Amino acid sequence: MNDIIPVIANPISPELAQRRRAPEDLQAVAEQFEAIFIQTLLKQARQSKLADDILGSSAGDKYTEMLEKERAKSMAQNMNLGIAEALVKQFGSGVVSSPKND
Repeated sequence: MNDIIPVIANPISPELAQRRRAPEDLQAVAEQFEAIFIQTLLKQARQSKLADDILGSSAGDKYTEMLEKERAKSMAQNMNLGIAEALVKQFGSGVVSSPKND
């Protein structure tokens, strides 16, 4: 009975646990970076407008910024620009992948 407990409870160090979680974290951060990149593109495109709109206000500008942020997140999840994959490929070489059977 006592021989089974160490196998079931297989304790790991915090450093190893963090490195095992690193691939998922790297992918999430890469996707967030891609969303920020898209948001910056949308913001720059909006700022390059030729004339001010009639109903322009600070509240409308704030709403537009929030809309762009959510639109950028959605675009990053649904479109494949390749930025996230390039980041994961570049920075993923030093990351330990988690084993399938813990």
